Amino acid sequence: MLGDIIREDLEEMIRAQSWAELREVLATLHPSDVAELLIDLPGEDEGVIFRILPRDAAAEVFAYLPHQHQAKVIESLSTELTSGMLNQMSPDDRTRLLETMPAEVTRRVLERLSPEELKAARALLGYPEGTAGRYMTPEYVALDANLTAREALEYIRLHGKGKETLSYVYILDKSGLLIDDLKLASIVLAAPDDKLTDIKDTALVSISASATRDEVVDTFRKYDRTALPVIDNRGHMLGILTVVDVFDAAEAEATQEIQRMGGTEALDAPYLDVGFMAMLKKRGGWLSIIFVGEMFTASAMSHFEKDIERAVVLALFVPLIISSGGNSGSQATSLIIRSLALNELKLRDWLRVLGRELLSGLALGMLLGFIGFLRIVLWQHLYSSVSHNYFTDYGPHYMLVGVTVWAALVGVVTFGTFAGSMLPFILRRLGFDPATSSAPFVATLVDVTGLCIYFGVALVILRGTLL
Repeated sequence: MLGDIIREDLEEMIRAQSWAELREVLATLHPSDVAELLIDLPGEDEGVIFRILPRDAAAEVFAYLPHQHQAKVIESLSTELTSGMLNQMSPDDRTRLLETMPAEVTRRVLERLSPEELKAARALLGYPEGTAGRYMTPEYVALDANLTAREALEYIRLHGKGKETLSYVYILDKSGLLIDDLKLASIVLAAPDDKLTDIKDTALVSISASATRDEVVDTFRKYDRTALPVIDNRGHMLGILTVVDVFDAAEAEATQEIQRMGGTEALDAPYLDVGFMAMLKKRGGWLSIIFVGEMFTASAMSHFEKDIERAVVLALFVPLIISSGGNSGSQATSLIIRSLALNELKLRDWLRVLGRELLSGLALGMLLGFIGFLRIVLWQHLYSSVSHNYFTDYGPHYMLVGVTVWAALVGVVTFGTFAGSMLPFILRRLGFDPATSSAPFVATLVDVTGLCIYFGVALVILRGTLL
């Protein structure tokens, strides 16, 4: 159906004021499909669509829109309609929206909520960004510890509608202290007169409202849960987190790490929603640091200028040498950062990683060096026997040049893997995000040291011949 309903059709219905037809068409679509169509509509037409939709349907469609787009819709809707729509949203979805909007818009939105919803929204917004408290929802089923299985099921029938999930229900005492969580299936299968506290189920697992996104993801992964209760520091239940919330948090964390590894600050918004100046600011800082680092490469080249003049053939392999070191370093840092993020590696494992990466660097350097040596020898023979136009003459000492490139690649690739693998550990130890040891930063570091290693090896092997 979505393929048949295109933006022009909706705009035509709006211009013709065919409200009944428009309402009928929208009623046949899934809320996510309506949200997809709305993104391409002009702002004034979006407002019309939301006014035509029933309030419950409007809230569902609104929840499927990208958060940055939701803020734009807010501006185009009447105060009454906005208030009703936001009150219909789940608190965790509403919180994510409020986080992305300017402070003034957030203030106006909060003013439109009912007193009960306003209390829930402010409670959620009071937790630091990126913590469990910011993503939890208070929409869960809480049961008194003295209920029987029969009474619990009757209570769930009466109060379970509209809750975030019914996979788990939560047993609380009179003060709100979390005693246990039970699978709904365990209550259904229990004898009707069994007390909830007597029903055997999996061990209670909860998470603090101040837990970070990494801790939340790790807890869900470790215990393989679809929902977890969120508690305060005294054990009182505040809300729940579902696996969907965890997916959202993990996606945001992974996006930020990938952006940092690429040599930029985290964008904190979709690419097309980041302003031009903001984009320049986030990318310019890292690029400037990397550019200053590359200046040392020019300084290293100038230091060996006389050697290059005497053996111009050495300059031909500079890009090969430094790119190989940068690539090996980028490989190593990417592998280690990901392993640290997945808790496959701990800080105490740095020595094992060092030994492993040094051996890997030596082996990879030997492999690449052999390929480089083979290329020099082969090209020299082809130059002498086949064509002077398509192949390079490396001079009478071409074997020594080949050995120089081979030995230099062993040193440069080994140093690249060493630097790339150890920088994430150093940054983690200093309390920084390991993703900050981005591939461009490692490549810049290896560029400078690679030149020094290359020409240092050349001075030793080619002394008395080319140098």
